[in-house]
Amino acid sequence: MQTYTGGCQCGAVRYSVTTDLAKLLTCNCSRCGKLGAILTFVPQNQFELLSGEDNLTSYLFNTKKINHLFCTTCGIESFARGSDKEGNKTIAINVRCLDGIDPETLSPTPVDGKNW
Repeated sequence: MQTYTGGCQCGAVRYSVTTDLAKLLTCNCSRCGKLGAILTFVPQNQFELLSGEDNLTSYLFNTKKINHLFCTTCGIESFARGSDKEGNKTIAINVRCLDGIDPETLSPTPVDGKNW
């Protein structure tokens, strides 16, 4: 586990997250496939929004269990809020939005979200 900083393209949304980049996934559902995100999921207590709460807008789709959050200035979804199967509050981090991370060096596990 390591602590990273990240955020949107314009810098209005910034956060700190503690996660393990060995546990990553990509999803081919209608949303993730178009977004191209590489995701890691962390408990809410491992995430701190440093700035930009008032600069976020939300998108819900399908089961409406994940609150996809976008910067209203640059449109980047750097993280989302939801719950795991046990109901614990969880944050989905778009690893492409972490500072200093080269996505080409990562090995995410593909998930077949189209057929869930």
